[in-house]
Amino acid sequence: MRTEPAKRPINHNEHQQIILASSSPRRYEILSRLGLTFTVHSADVEESVEDNLKPAEAVKNLALRKAAAVAPNYAQGLIIGADTIVVVDNTILGKPADSEDALAMLLTLQGREHSVYSGYAVMDAATGQTAVDYEHTTVIFRPIAEEEAKHYVATGEPIGKAGAYAIQGLGAVFVKEIHGDYFNVVGLPLFKLAQTLKEFGLDIINAYHKK
Repeated sequence: MRTEPAKRPINHNEHQQIILASSSPRRYEILSRLGLTFTVHSADVEESVEDNLKPAEAVKNLALRKAAAVAPNYAQGLIIGADTIVVVDNTILGKPADSEDALAMLLTLQGREHSVYSGYAVMDAATGQTAVDYEHTTVIFRPIAEEEAKHYVATGEPIGKAGAYAIQGLGAVFVKEIHGDYFNVVGLPLFKLAQTLKEFGLDIINAYHKK
């Protein structure tokens, strides 16, 4: 489901400015690996959502909110907002408040399956045209002993991560299976995002080839 979908390429200039409305090092790394040149402009928004929203709607809502908060600062360019949550037993797990919260999240996830939702929004700063979508990935953790979970929390890696783990870091040792887009779990669903950027006139492969 999208908001004001881009029905045709808006700008065929593949060098148009890209602004990432996130201070997440993981999202920065993902875009950097694609060879894209972009500006980071962290969105200062409240990350709480209404309790009655389904996970998919919650992440889309937050991603759009981030893009919309940053867009007024630019006359042109594509603004990318994103948000990621972990869901287990119909409960949304965002970023842990502290180490104790992180430990509780890990012990809740251990030995079972959970869902990861990442929403993203692409907004053309010049026209206001916007596309919003999300991706869902299923992750299964192996059993984790409490002492092991405490040692992982002590590394500091779980802090600032939805669900209190980083699949691209030490947290990978807990992941038994993954079904879906790996990058979605990291924080940015690359497959869908690339398709959306293409609708806005930015073909990532062609842009990389012409560099």
